[in-house]
Amino acid sequence: MRLLLIRHGQTPSNLKHLLDTAVPGPGLTPLGQEQAVALPQALATEKIDALYASTLLRTQLTAAPLAAATGLEVQVRDGIRELAAGDLEMRGDEEAAAAYLATAFAWSAGDVERRMPGGENGVEALGRFDSVVAEAAASGARTVAMVSHGAAIRMWVAARADNVDVDHASRHPLRNTGVVVLSGSPELGWEAQVWEDRPLGPAEASPEDSGPAGAGVTVPTT
Repeated sequence: MRLLLIRHGQTPSNLKHLLDTAVPGPGLTPLGQEQAVALPQALATEKIDALYASTLLRTQLTAAPLAAATGLEVQVRDGIRELAAGDLEMRGDEEAAAAYLATAFAWSAGDVERRMPGGENGVEALGRFDSVVAEAAASGARTVAMVSHGAAIRMWVAARADNVDVDHASRHPLRNTGVVVLSGSPELGWEAQVWEDRPLGPAEASPEDSGPAGAGVTVPTT
């Protein structure tokens, strides 16, 4: 299966660098809407058979233009929502962001019993994401697009892709509508083919990323 993991478009909370992970969450900024509208053209060469989004509003709004262009129904699944920030929710300071990402990448490295302060642990976070990927694989779809979240995508790919380690994932954020493309299956494992940090749609004017997850094109290597 070919798996496209796409970060949602820009949100108001991204602009404020907030750990905004609760459902339903914010919608998209005008730029985020432009990024969503650009997805069908950016992914025109992909023959997408199934389209998923998380339970957070921003992913569903990002997926909507792609659904309209492909005629696919957006399948909403809680399993691919953002990593729950717990006690760090709505904080925008560097200490909170560092603790959040350190916990996420600890899960990728195998410390799955570690718990986000006041939130979920790695067993729960990886398990719910795995379940949606397994569902998609079992459907027989050859190419699947999932609109998810920056930290969740980076954490899961670093944990599951054979050729992406924590060092790579921690040094290569995903900006809004960036995408990681993988091939494989839950049984045989996954290999990342493309790590596209840059937005598939328009980028914000500032070179700084907006949010806890953030920029070039990198093909992961072993």
